[in-house]
Amino acid sequence: MAPALLILLGATVILQTDSLPNKNAVLLPPVSFTIKVIDLAQVLLHWEPNPDQEQRNVQLGYHVKINAPEEKDYETRNTESRRVTILHKGFSASVRTILWNNHSFPASSWVSAELKVPPGSPGTSIVNLTCTTNTEAYNYTHERPYQVSLHCTWLVGKDAPEDTQYFLYYRYGSVTEECREYSKDTQQRNIACRFPRTVINSKGRDWLAVYVNGSSKEEAIKPFDQLFALHAIDRVNSPVNVTAEIEGTCLSIQWEKPVSAFPIHCFDYEVKICNTRKGYFQTEKMKTNTFISIIDDISKYSVQVRAAVSSVCRPVGLWSEWSQPIYVGNDKQKPWMEWLLIVLTAAACFILLIVSLICRICHLWTKLFPPVPAPKTNIKDFFVSINHEVILKVLMVCPIYPRLGAQGSVSGSLVFCVPEEARRL
Repeated sequence: MAPALLILLGATVILQTDSLPNKNAVLLPPVSFTIKVIDLAQVLLHWEPNPDQEQRNVQLGYHVKINAPEEKDYETRNTESRRVTILHKGFSASVRTILWNNHSFPASSWVSAELKVPPGSPGTSIVNLTCTTNTEAYNYTHERPYQVSLHCTWLVGKDAPEDTQYFLYYRYGSVTEECREYSKDTQQRNIACRFPRTVINSKGRDWLAVYVNGSSKEEAIKPFDQLFALHAIDRVNSPVNVTAEIEGTCLSIQWEKPVSAFPIHCFDYEVKICNTRKGYFQTEKMKTNTFISIIDDISKYSVQVRAAVSSVCRPVGLWSEWSQPIYVGNDKQKPWMEWLLIVLTAAACFILLIVSLICRICHLWTKLFPPVPAPKTNIKDFFVSINHEVILKVLMVCPIYPRLGAQGSVSGSLVFCVPEEARRL
């Protein structure tokens, strides 16, 4: 076993040695390097190996460096490369030959090529180009149940002549389309475009290229192009069929996934619950399409839900708009609230009564509010003198009448009588 391993190792070393070029050998740069525009925002870089390069027992590779509009480099063994890039700033690149299996070996010199900046007067191209896509149900075919629309807007260049007119094109994959539905400003210049139906795949990962050129009788209009990642411009639809119900203090919310080509497990959700009586709200994130919350049952609530495609299915993008609010519960006071008010009122009265008793026992009222002395009067003496006069008139001594005794003697006696005037009194 050991001799076989030694033989195999020796053969590998010999092959690697044979694959190395002579120490005196030099890598030669590629030839016939060209850059060609093959579509909107897409170029083809092509070159040929140097015919004088000795390729026996060596594996050649190429180091490509993009110089403009953005610096980037990569390695390849092919002799051509397709690149998706903006072109209104021009494009330039360089390439050199390298030894694929031995990066320590000196590379060849660079060869370069470029595309000039497109003609046009500065300040005439559009600015602030923005685009959004939206998915709609498309029932004409079972193979493609969803259709993607595209909407783009822009502003007129600050130095563009008044007669400038702009025209928009988009490319997705190998398909290029020109806009046919424009919106115009007050000077009848195109400032927006809508494609009701496109070939864009909402689940795709290709770049969306948008190109806008223009025309004017006064001067040349500079073109403009831009690349968009679909996940960054896709406006997700709001969740549908949102329902909510309250049982006691339990609020239960359910909904269905948005209209989208993505399956149900590809969505994240946010639920917003607003207490309309108290004026506060809570927001919760989740991955399922149900949510249960504990609430008080004396308030009215508004419920809204929004969605976004999860990172498990594509790069994180935009959230949808909030769904239309639905309202549950009511803000009328329940009977136990009325009882609470009664109890509070009774407690307040009881406290006042206790305080009043304490003040009476401690003579706080007398100390705080001493009595005012009453003025002297002769009314009492007046009533006393009147009563005496009445008594004197009523009680009068009647005359003494003689009375015969048993033996014929005469005896006298006093008899009190009430005069007739007193009886009338």
